Amino acid sequence: MDLNDSTSPVVINSLEPVRSPAGPSLCRDCLGWFLNGPLDCPHCGSIRIVNHPELQELAIAHIDCDAFYAAVEKRDNPALRDKPLIVGGTGGRGVVTTACYIARQYGPRSAMPMFKAREMCPHAVIISPNMSKYREVSQQIRAIFLDATPVIQPISLDEAYLDLSEDARGQADEAPATALALAAARIESEVGITVSIGLAYNKFLAKLASDLDKPRGYSVIGREEAVDFLSGLSVKKINGVGAVTAKKMAEQGIEVIGQLQAMSEAELVGRYGKFGRRLAGFVGGEDKRKVSSGGAAKSVSAESTFATDLRDAAILKKRVCPMCKKVADRLKAKDIAGRTVVLKLKTADFQILTRNRQLPYPTQNRELIFEQVAALIEAEADGRAFRLIGIGLTDLVPATEADPPNLFEGR
Repeated sequence: MDLNDSTSPVVINSLEPVRSPAGPSLCRDCLGWFLNGPLDCPHCGSIRIVNHPELQELAIAHIDCDAFYAAVEKRDNPALRDKPLIVGGTGGRGVVTTACYIARQYGPRSAMPMFKAREMCPHAVIISPNMSKYREVSQQIRAIFLDATPVIQPISLDEAYLDLSEDARGQADEAPATALALAAARIESEVGITVSIGLAYNKFLAKLASDLDKPRGYSVIGREEAVDFLSGLSVKKINGVGAVTAKKMAEQGIEVIGQLQAMSEAELVGRYGKFGRRLAGFVGGEDKRKVSSGGAAKSVSAESTFATDLRDAAILKKRVCPMCKKVADRLKAKDIAGRTVVLKLKTADFQILTRNRQLPYPTQNRELIFEQVAALIEAEADGRAFRLIGIGLTDLVPATEADPPNLFEGR
């Protein structure tokens, strides 16, 4: 493609944080390229233009479906199109899984208790999630991604990282920016929902970019502006800075990334331990993590939220017993086994506890899993009220290494 030729087609959309008209531009509707162009496409007249000086150099993307579950439900029921829609648990202890953009105007957000969402938006339509349908839609989207690049790292059903570099794709017919615009257009026409795209030179910035212009956005963060762009953001935007770390930073008077940028790596390590080293990279706009496709599962788990809080160990063990069978069945279905049994408990005040036990051998055996989980429950059920329980196995290995014959002798 020769961008010095004004007739060469291209596509893009000008978004935050870039506002300069300099550099190559891509039209998201006709996929035409043009140089230093006007605010609308000279080929088709569209105003959906992506513009950035580094547009042809960036190749790491994060694509996030817009209000995924709600979007799928509205697609399948046009009567819901202009209504506030909340997808989530409809019981007394339910939580919001997804709120559409209309509902969000009234305050409901993902992970919010459903009773609170109802108070904020009493006229919302509330429906239970249909996970099998969402998984099917996710697979359709994944197939479109695969036409763009073989290197895809799914994060959940509705988001993924894509590596569109030459190392990942070889000599491709279109630039990474074009391949992303084409994928988004195909998802709209073939799947019937919209996505937002973040394009950058690493995963950390691509994820930030995808959230800049939702819904149906296409945002770019390049090397030139990355540090300045990050400086004004809340520290909560940093990958790995959860509630505990953010609180610690706030207590130290640190609210924005620019304050961390002023510190040396040694000071960050001194304050935040090993995470400080990675933190130094993030605040400087660097992220060494690669887009990793085809990685094996790290755990197999199941969990359940109770209708009312539970305290008694015997009742907790009774509730967890079928979950052990579910996990064991999933391990067998995947032809894997796990060596470390994990118990997860969420207290009535939303504190999460995790406890684990390592086995002498990897296992798929539900009785052995239950035995270990039951012991962990006995140690934690000290009168506290719990609203959720979960179990899982980690340290996964091929099933051929599971449950040697002598493991159960004498049982």
